[in-house]
Amino acid sequence: MLNLTAEQKRRRWQALGVVACSYVLSFFQRFAPAGIAQDLAAAFSTSAASLGALAATYFYVYTVMQIPTGILADTLGPRRILVLGGVIGGAGSFMFGLAPSLELALVGRTLVGLGVSVTFIAMLKLIAVWFDEERFATLVGVSMLIGNLGSVLAGAPLSAVAQATGWRGVFIGVGVLSLVIAALCWVLVRDRAEPSAAAHPAPKFDRTALFGALLSVVRNRSTWPAILVNTGTCGAFFTFAGLWTVPYLIQVHGMERSVAASHLSLWFGGFAVGCFFIGTLSDRLGRRKPVIIGATHIYALIWLILWSGVGMPLTVSYTLFGLLGIVTAGFTLTWACAKEVNPPMLSGMSTSVTNMGSFAAAAVLQPVVGWVMDLAWRGEMVAGARVYDLAAWRGGLGVAAVCALLGAAASWWIIETRCRNIWKPPAP
Repeated sequence: MLNLTAEQKRRRWQALGVVACSYVLSFFQRFAPAGIAQDLAAAFSTSAASLGALAATYFYVYTVMQIPTGILADTLGPRRILVLGGVIGGAGSFMFGLAPSLELALVGRTLVGLGVSVTFIAMLKLIAVWFDEERFATLVGVSMLIGNLGSVLAGAPLSAVAQATGWRGVFIGVGVLSLVIAALCWVLVRDRAEPSAAAHPAPKFDRTALFGALLSVVRNRSTWPAILVNTGTCGAFFTFAGLWTVPYLIQVHGMERSVAASHLSLWFGGFAVGCFFIGTLSDRLGRRKPVIIGATHIYALIWLILWSGVGMPLTVSYTLFGLLGIVTAGFTLTWACAKEVNPPMLSGMSTSVTNMGSFAAAAVLQPVVGWVMDLAWRGEMVAGARVYDLAAWRGGLGVAAVCALLGAAASWWIIETRCRNIWKPPAP
């Protein structure tokens, strides 16, 4: 149990609040291409594979940055990396909004991915340092509930604004907001409770020690089930929700753009609610594994329904997407699972290694899904954008569905921690 003064408790909530706002922007940037996919395809006259590559640049750099971010969170501390990330992400958003060509848009998305890649791990590190261990999953769930406001905004609201005013101005405004939040992080965030630098000397970069710690996480067999669940479940989520949902619903199910975008927002909204309730449920039950197994298996079943392309009334499809959002949140417990089977001092590295799989999957699968769909494209165009039939969409969705099934299978190998750290040093 942490012994904090009233002032320290106030400061930790302020810090968590501003980082949660940064996380809102991170989620918005992650899923924004889905809400404006048709606009981007028309603006840059691109194929599905190229559009997938544009969306995936975010995930490429995000993946590469996961381990360095974990190391930086455990050494430099979250405050500095949050400020730097906000500045870089803001610059990338400006470039993306102003890009006259696909090449410059790719550079902008790369900078956005680089900037926001630090947010989540920094947030986990702050929660691990400032709050009691038994509240970890609950607080992560609450923070993700707030952060998912960004993904909800990236659905129907972004689509509506883009149709009314154009999509470029939105990203310029987001760039300004990113710089404001970076300044607030510098003012409000502190790496630890003690104000005195002497209480905790600034850690030094010892490459041997750092890589040794990283290898200890990677070599720990108990870490890998969490990595695989995260990769499969979240990889399918990022791949489809990050780009293809709205075009799929328009082209396969004949929905209006606003209706398709509202399905995407419902998926994100269900995910936000699921993040809170699944984390809280796990903490109250004192169990991780049964909750993850149940959520990932329902999730995989829904993916098979989407892959089939079966028609359904709007009430049924809305219900399905709401449920899909709730069970998608099952993967959020993998961070707690990884943290609880590794040394507490390596919480940043263990969560970042686990997080890496999902972004690597999305980075690879978004262009792969587009490439598979392009192979079956019959040459149809509408308003400058390619249109695909059900057979082409089944090929693309099949890639993501296999990923979801992998996550469900891996859930059976999760190590039950009973919501506490069970790591023990190896015997001499």
